[in-house]
Amino acid sequence: MTVAIVTDSAASLPESVATEAKVAVVPMWLNLGSTPIRDGELSLEEISIRLDDGFSTSGPTPGEFVEAVTAADRGDGVLLLTLSSSMSSTFTTARLAAGMVEGVRVAVLDTGTAAGAQGLVVLAAAAKAATGASLEEVEAAARKACGEVRLVATLPNLEHLARGGRVPGAAAWASRWLNLHPIFEFRRGRVRPLRPARGPRSARERVLATWAGTYVEGAALHVAVMHALDEQAAEALLAEVRRRVEPATAFICSFSPVMVAHTGPGLVGLAWRWEV
Repeated sequence: MTVAIVTDSAASLPESVATEAKVAVVPMWLNLGSTPIRDGELSLEEISIRLDDGFSTSGPTPGEFVEAVTAADRGDGVLLLTLSSSMSSTFTTARLAAGMVEGVRVAVLDTGTAAGAQGLVVLAAAAKAATGASLEEVEAAARKACGEVRLVATLPNLEHLARGGRVPGAAAWASRWLNLHPIFEFRRGRVRPLRPARGPRSARERVLATWAGTYVEGAALHVAVMHALDEQAAEALLAEVRRRVEPATAFICSFSPVMVAHTGPGLVGLAWRWEV
């Protein structure tokens, strides 16, 4: 028996990666106009076309988390990892759900991040669980990964971030960076702007340079390349990473529709951690 791992769909884990790691993913919700849509039910193309209709997002319900935890449990407990509590109430809902589950030990962890970075934390927990570690040891491994993971991305503009209001100061950045490609880092629950670039190629080069500047001699690299309707750019970015270092873990992930609702299309970025 091993500790089971459950997360929400903001982690943007490709289905094949989640299945191989034995991770259960609970879909979040996107409300387009008055229509509730489970994350993954519509393609990113369909979501992007309808964003101007008005939208809101929400995490899984307590009942959905209870159902997922109960189904995932193998007898050694469950670690439930959520996107950052600074972005969503999903962590609070997950804690409520954990208290509703009977007969199962459940630990809940706020990863402090989202998207590919959240996915890397989830995979670190799953790898530790696969060794037969205890729930406490698996949670400790996940907390360590939370402190190591980085996420840097670029967008064509900040219109959607500013409109959604989830990122303090995004509206001011948008006006200040008019006609520039913004670059931002999301780490430990905080989004902060980095120096913008003139044009998409320059922006991606700057994202790559930020990653390269964190190189740790002798450490294993775990990397997720994220995109929102720009898979070609993501593939090129991963190829550049591999020219420098061969990762221990590497995958390309499409931003989940719930995340794209806040960022808009065109995002490209890197999430990574160096494991010593």
